Amino acid sequence: MLAFLVQRISQAFLVMFVISVIAFAIQDGLGDPLQQMVGMSVSEEEREALREEMGLNDPIVVQYLRFAGNALQGDLGNSYFYSKPTLEVIAEHLPATLELVIGASLIIVVFSVPIGVYAAIRPQAWLSKFFMGVSTVGISIPVFLTAIMLIQLFSIGVTVNAFPADTGWGQWLNGFFSTEGGLPSYGRGDNLTHLFGTWHSGFFSEGGLMHLILPSVSLASIMLPLFIRLIRAEMMEVLQSDYIRYARAKGLSAGRINFLHALKNTMLPVITVGGVQIGIMVAYTILTETVFQWPGVGLMFLEAITRSDIPLIVAYLMVVGLIFVITNTLVDLIYGLVNPTVKLTGKKA
Repeated sequence: MLAFLVQRISQAFLVMFVISVIAFAIQDGLGDPLQQMVGMSVSEEEREALREEMGLNDPIVVQYLRFAGNALQGDLGNSYFYSKPTLEVIAEHLPATLELVIGASLIIVVFSVPIGVYAAIRPQAWLSKFFMGVSTVGISIPVFLTAIMLIQLFSIGVTVNAFPADTGWGQWLNGFFSTEGGLPSYGRGDNLTHLFGTWHSGFFSEGGLMHLILPSVSLASIMLPLFIRLIRAEMMEVLQSDYIRYARAKGLSAGRINFLHALKNTMLPVITVGGVQIGIMVAYTILTETVFQWPGVGLMFLEAITRSDIPLIVAYLMVVGLIFVITNTLVDLIYGLVNPTVKLTGKKA
């Protein structure tokens, strides 16, 4: 375990070094930061003095070393728009994004596991074919379009008058395909529960949960079809394994075989993919947060681009990269705990 942690921490520092180089290069390529900080009325002499004071005339290597040293101390500069440290701005917006990712992850777990297992156990059932068809469509629809459709159906509402209203069945069909709407489609609401620091949660109030529904479903729609198909494919492969045939020959019940032996080994690659996808979802929240005006880091990042808030853009890239690194390390640890036959060094016991 200790050797693995040392190895992973070394790899994490290497990855973060690469990310810092990319972030610094982006910072240098987005334009002159001095132009964002001073107005047009500042003279050229004053500009040159400020450039010298800020170290912008130093060699590029010196500027990067200063940038990296400040980053290691938790200093990624001050936001031009908010006029305060960028990490403080991100800390204020990050809880909203993490809450959205948690809500989407719960939806994915609750629905993907039973649906994927059922589709693997009964691949020829009409319900399995229906789920696979829907998952194919779900993979093909972009998240922003899903978000807009959810707002139309469940926030604004839809009234259908396609069937003759003078008959009972026509009225029933019109009512069946109509939706009343009413779910919130904007922001997080006002009734948030303060947990600690900058974290205000919507999980502990009815209003907060209502505001979470549509954005969480929209974000989950990206990964849910993928996990359904992944669990189904892995489960079907495991069910064809020799030890499953041996378990059947011993007379073990189908439930014990499917849910104890097969499902456990099915979840190993799912955990690996799931850990990576959680990090990706943090980045994917940009579109979801934009449509629903969810005040998370995704919406903050887009606004930073619009305002040319270079320090905030760089800080966002660094923080998201750090989330990826931490998530992947935790996934490796969980993988070793779930499957004791695999050592954390990557060799089989």
